[in-house]
Amino acid sequence: MSANPDPTPGAERDRVSWAPMTPDDLDEVMAIEQTAHSHPWTRGNFQDSLNPLFVAQCLRLDGELLGFFLAMHGVQEMHLLNITVAPARQGQGWGRMMLEALSLLSRHAGAQWLWLEVRQSNWRALQVYKRCGFQQISIRKDYYPAGRLQREHAVVMSLKP
Repeated sequence: MSANPDPTPGAERDRVSWAPMTPDDLDEVMAIEQTAHSHPWTRGNFQDSLNPLFVAQCLRLDGELLGFFLAMHGVQEMHLLNITVAPARQGQGWGRMMLEALSLLSRHAGAQWLWLEVRQSNWRALQVYKRCGFQQISIRKDYYPAGRLQREHAVVMSLKP
């Protein structure tokens, strides 16, 4: 990860906790997912990801769900499938904190690469990923749904954790 200063206030950073996502978290996860994305994952998507093939973590501040991420193990790689910060908490450094945690988890799991796709129009996420050291590798044409019978390209990015 890059050496940019962390905008998250130190006092708040000391009060955060991590926990594996469980079925008990799904109501809160879904509330954030539905407000944060134009094409949110379904509850079934999350339920299917709560198994040993995936890393699913929740980030909380004094019990409040700030965000979560889900990633899938591969052969010497990790693939970030979903990372979401509650809209009211965006821009405060929590996404960066989750990416740093995922990078450490990836390294610990023996991953040589951390991969992700992001909507080409999601400039905010693209900037966060770039600041965290991700490099654009390619474009996946028509990867994401974008409206009635429309699709949007994905930017494929990677990082050596």
